[in-house]
Amino acid sequence: MRRINQQPQVFKPGEKGYDPNRYRLQFDRESKEEIERRKKLAVEKILEPVAETELEVDIEKIYRPGSVLDFPKRPAWSYEMSKEAVVSQEERAFREYLQKIYEKHTPQELSYFDHNLETWRQLWRVLEMSDIVLLITDIRHPVLHFSPALYDYVTQELGRSLILVLNKIDLAPPALVVAWKHYFQEKFPQVHLVCFTSYPRHPDEEQDPSAVFKKRRKKRRAWNAAMGPNQLLRACEIITAGNGREEDEEEKEADETDVVVAQQVTDAELGAPSRERYKDGVLSIGCVGFPNVGKSSLINGLVGKKIVSVSRTPGHTKYFQTYFLTPTVRLCDCPGLIFPSLIDKQQQLLAGIYPIAQIQEPYTSVGYLSCRIPVPRLLKLHHPDGQDQGWTAWGICEAWADKRGYKTAKASRSDTYRGANSLLRLAVDGRLCLCMRPPGYCHQKETFEMHPETLEMISQVQSRGQSESRSLSDGEEEEEISSSGEEEEERDRDADEEEDEDEDPSDTKKGTKSKVADVNPYALLGEDEC
Repeated sequence: MRRINQQPQVFKPGEKGYDPNRYRLQFDRESKEEIERRKKLAVEKILEPVAETELEVDIEKIYRPGSVLDFPKRPAWSYEMSKEAVVSQEERAFREYLQKIYEKHTPQELSYFDHNLETWRQLWRVLEMSDIVLLITDIRHPVLHFSPALYDYVTQELGRSLILVLNKIDLAPPALVVAWKHYFQEKFPQVHLVCFTSYPRHPDEEQDPSAVFKKRRKKRRAWNAAMGPNQLLRACEIITAGNGREEDEEEKEADETDVVVAQQVTDAELGAPSRERYKDGVLSIGCVGFPNVGKSSLINGLVGKKIVSVSRTPGHTKYFQTYFLTPTVRLCDCPGLIFPSLIDKQQQLLAGIYPIAQIQEPYTSVGYLSCRIPVPRLLKLHHPDGQDQGWTAWGICEAWADKRGYKTAKASRSDTYRGANSLLRLAVDGRLCLCMRPPGYCHQKETFEMHPETLEMISQVQSRGQSESRSLSDGEEEEEISSSGEEEEERDRDADEEEDEDEDPSDTKKGTKSKVADVNPYALLGEDEC
């Protein structure tokens, strides 16, 4: 096994036997021979663009509903059992679960999926205590993030309602969003579907590919511009059979009075799965999904301000926590979990489920991306050999490293590994945007583009763009990064970092520091002087 995200062992007073690495991501380790084979292929193979139909993905081929590609379920237990007996029973069931999967599939055809039982235990706790389950997916790869086995377990065995959240819809064309909505509604009729975005983009960016490299610096985050909270509240209102109106009003009061309480639930408060709804008069909403789909950002968007830290690093949320929006509405944030499937590992890496800094061979994923979107043209890359010939995955990484000035420390050669990691981060952040399509989308593309829901979504985007343009005139700055090598070098992002906190206009020290950092010490020199 390959265990990543190692945390230092720090002992606190009164703490005994606590292991900070109990929630580390654990994946099946790839052989060195396989990694070297892919590196050689990345250097030699000329990339060819694939047809748009190759972007169509069917969930039946990824998860094969009814097969061993399930997720581990908690064995039956009771309060009469000792803690040791419960733990032993869970460990034995998890080993059997893994054994069944590897008896049917080889490691080469399987996707990355989490082998850490501790993380799956967090999912069990969230499912047991939730009245409504929010399954958050990324609109770019929704079938990758939707496990039919989880859908069946929540809706049938637990008898709970499941809301599918198509998050980050600003990263996909409106017609594609509508197509995915209809696909899931037809395949899974019991699901309630909501579209959501916490960080709206300007509508012009959706039409201009080069605009994905525009980074805005805002005085404060416009959390109130998030699209989807009202639709999500309406879905909860339908599920709770009329009780949602009171919850809606209470949640609005919580936004105004900042009544948000974070709480960690202990094992003693949890019991066997129960069909009791709204225990103690509290509506519990569980947020589950893969890493990097935006669970924490969704909670921030619902509250209207930042209460949960977010990070690009998968596994940032180590254990589930609960947040009381009001005394009667509770959100449960579950750590990101990767379910077993038969999807390409390269697509998983582009979806951000694996820490980019820990990737041993990133070139194959860059090649996978470049065959589906014109990366050299979008980045205005020049071939390293100076000839107009075909691109290889290695050549793209080398050209990007040259453009960004990434050099190795000893030999001062082009740092292709760092260039590859940078390209993958652009893909995860949505600046190089690859969106998968539902089956049959290419043949029905014109129909979805003229669909009434698509036209309504476009009008909403346009109105949102007008309000955003007004905010730009009120002091929001916009600068271009990454698309040109002449701009100021970005902060080194070789290590995944948390998103920057909201800027505090009253922090005069911070403002002074940023002003000093923006001063060019060589501004007095002429253009040709050095």
